[in-house]
Parts: sequence; structure tokens; C-alpha cells
Amino acid sequence: MAKLYVNPKVKKGHLNPELQGHFSEHLGRCIYEGIYVGENSDIPNVNGMRTDVVEALKEIHVPVLRWPGGCFADEYHWKDGIGPKEGRKKMINTHWGGVVEDNSFGTHEFMELCRQVGCKTYINGNVGSGTVQEMSEWVEYMTFEGVSPMADLRRKNGHEEAWTVDYFGVGNENWGCGGNMRPEYYGDLYRRYQTYIRNYDREKPVYKIACGANAGDYHWTDKVLETTFDHGRGFMNGLSLHYYTVPGDWGKKGSALEFDEKEYYRTLKATLKMEELIKRHGAIMDQYDPEKKIGMVIDEWGTWYDVEPGTNPGFLYQQNTMRDALVAGINLNLFNKNCDRVKMANIAQMVNVLQSVILTDGKRMVKTPTWYAFHMYQVHQDAELVESFVETREVGQEEENKVPNLTESVSQSQDGKLHLTLTNLSLDEAEDIESIFADSQVKAVKGTVLTGKMQAHNTFDEPDQVHEEAFSAVTVKEDRISFTIPACSVLHLEVELA
Repeated sequence: MAKLYVNPKVKKGHLNPELQGHFSEHLGRCIYEGIYVGENSDIPNVNGMRTDVVEALKEIHVPVLRWPGGCFADEYHWKDGIGPKEGRKKMINTHWGGVVEDNSFGTHEFMELCRQVGCKTYINGNVGSGTVQEMSEWVEYMTFEGVSPMADLRRKNGHEEAWTVDYFGVGNENWGCGGNMRPEYYGDLYRRYQTYIRNYDREKPVYKIACGANAGDYHWTDKVLETTFDHGRGFMNGLSLHYYTVPGDWGKKGSALEFDEKEYYRTLKATLKMEELIKRHGAIMDQYDPEKKIGMVIDEWGTWYDVEPGTNPGFLYQQNTMRDALVAGINLNLFNKNCDRVKMANIAQMVNVLQSVILTDGKRMVKTPTWYAFHMYQVHQDAELVESFVETREVGQEEENKVPNLTESVSQSQDGKLHLTLTNLSLDEAEDIESIFADSQVKAVKGTVLTGKMQAHNTFDEPDQVHEEAFSAVTVKEDRISFTIPACSVLHLEVELA
């Protein structure tokens, strides 16, 4: 029987709701068809936004949404996406499928989406092919309440009041698709561009995010920080990090549905690398920012497989199984446990692309196993991380790809209840667990579980194959509880102390 130790008296940090953030790019069917169908669609919508998708996103309390990219951000010119739609410029989406982008979803539409979902806004600006003036005017257009050329243009286009831009990313993947820059060059550009992201509303300052590294590129992190901190304070509130879980290699990433047990464990081993990346990039950040005032922003993470057969390779459409739910649970636990440095994370992507929480097909919509994982973990939003530790053992079929059988995190919500989230990575062994609560008496427990075969997934014809179920098989005895977590599962327990 594994022991899970919880000390409710010791708080380890605050869990920003933004740790469960999302990402939507002009890529494949994420925006168009997935989120936005237009006001004249026969698919039920409010101001063009799919009603079913918005309601599903509200159910998991999406805290923040990043847009318009991704690689698309550094070829996006925001003025093409405002004004009467019949007059908006068309462009070729050179990164994703070579399709025509008609710019019918632009700034006003994004802000309307966030209003409907009830989430914060994260805008990604164009450094790769844009100008300082263009970025500065975009911020003015969105956030300035007074009289100015851009504020007047916003009013002319139908929105009197200024919006709030909560987060602003200065470029995206500028080490690659955002311009193939050297870190020192980007660092200098960042210093320049961020200067003109004005805080027009000083009570709602924009949280500025610099482009960070790709996976294990520690050189990029070091040199960007060295450059930005030269005779300065770094000029940033956050530094990004991108890491995708790929079971194979970039030439043959592997199938989302057709995989064996070895590939299952290989995937989970790859996703657990996130902990090493957080620690090592965090150690470099500590050299420049020992007080941890700069947040690590993991604004692209998730599984990346080969596209589904018969779909456009540039649309990155993939199915979503229990394996993906476990990837989500593992990462959300890791973000919680490292909340002293990680302040926001955004899964890639929201709908129809990569590890999405929702899939659509015409009028039909399905919630993926990953959606259910987010639904279970939303209890951590705005809670306090509690000290915890679980005993683990290694599972897997290949020595180099063995993984701990359990991951966990524990928080205390504002109503005083404890929330335990656990994943059991083993494919064939349930785990008996005794959880001990230091200096506490347990009054009541309830929970939910998500479990199934590793390839279990939801389809449009069978949308309920994988779903969350009540979990009540818990024995309570004074300062501890005992339960069995099923194989290949994600579990949430709500514990009320006496």
C-alpha cells in the first residue's frame, strides 16, 4: 500500500487559475468551424461563436486564452482583421496548410469570445514581420480610453469602451518560425518593442511576456536574460517555454489512436521531462531573478502526434485518448508543484488541433478525455498548494522508459476543503493508497474518477465512451483515508477536515 502524506498546515504557494490556460491559433479548424462559425451559420451561435463550444469551455472555467498564435502571430497584421468584414484583407496562411485566411475573426471577435467564455485575454504580438509602431498601435487600439487615432478607430469600428489586455507576448518562437533569431538579437528587440507596450490604464497594467526557449535550449534562456538584464531589470513579467510531448521523432511522431503499451509508456516518459525543463530553466532564471518576480509561462504544451489519416497535414487534427488525459493530469500536477516559478500554462490547442479539449464536426461536438481532466482539476484554480508527497514505484516495459506509477498534487480551496488529484500511470495495476493528513481529522470525502483502456476515446457517434464518474470507495479513519486508484486513471478527491 502506497502512502500519500499531506500536511494541510504547510502552504507552498498560490495556484494561479492561469495554470489551466488555453491556446487558440489560426490553424486548421481551431478558430474557423471549431470556435467561430459566423453570425449567419445554421449552427447555434452568439455573435458568431458556437454556443455548444462556449458552454463547454465555461464548464471547465477556462481562465485565460492565448491568440492569434503560435507561428501565425508573427505573420499576423492586426489592422487586416478589423472593420467591415467584406473589406478585410485576405492572406495565405503560409505556416498551416496554405489556406486562405479571410481575417473574419480578428481583434473584436477575439475579445467577444473571451467575454462569452469569461476568461482573461492573452494577445501575442508580431515581432518577426511586424514593426514597433504596429505593435504599439495595437495596444493603443485595444486599451486606450481617451482620444487618440487608434482609440477613435476602435470606436469607429463599433466598440466604444477600451478592452483589458491582461497578457501580451512580444513575439513567438523567435528562435524559429518567428524569425530564426539569435537570443542576443531577440533580447535587444524585446527591450525595444516592450518599451512601446504602454500601460494606458495603470490600474490594469499589461503583463509583458518575452519569448523563451524551445524545450531544452538553455542557451536561449540564458542569453535572452543576460541581454535584457544588461543595465536593466529585464523589462518583463514573464518568460515563455514551449515543450511538446512527442512519442516518436518529428519525422514520425506516432499515431494518436494506434499505439502499443511500449509507446504508451514512452509518451508518458516524454511528458515527465517537463519537470526537468522547469527545474533547469528555472535555475537559470534564478540567477537573474532570485526573488522569482518573473513568471515562467509554459504557453504551448501538450501531445503532438501524426495527423489523423485523410486530414490536411497542415491542420494538425488528432484524436484524444485516455493516454492524453494522463498527459494532462501529469502536467497539471507538475505546474501546481512548481507554482513558485510557473505562473501560467496554455495547452495547445483548444479545439480541433493537437491535444484539444473539444472536437467538432459540422454541428456535432465532443468533449475529449483531456476536457474531463481539466474539468476535474479546475478545483485547484485560485487555491493554495499544500505540502504533499506520495510513495511511487516504477512501471513500464522498457528500462529506459519506465515511469513512476503515481503523480499527485494537493491544494486547499478558499472554503477550506482539500483537493487531491492523482494519476495512475500503470496500465494493468490498480494501486492501494493510504493518505495520512498531519495534525488533522478527516470528516468527509467525495470524488470523481476518469478511467478506461489506454486507447479509449470519444467519437461523434459514441461521444460518451470516456467520461468522469463518481468515486465513493474511500474508507475514512481519523487522520487518514484509504482507497484504490484504478489503472490508467485520473482521480480527484475532495476532503473535508473536521
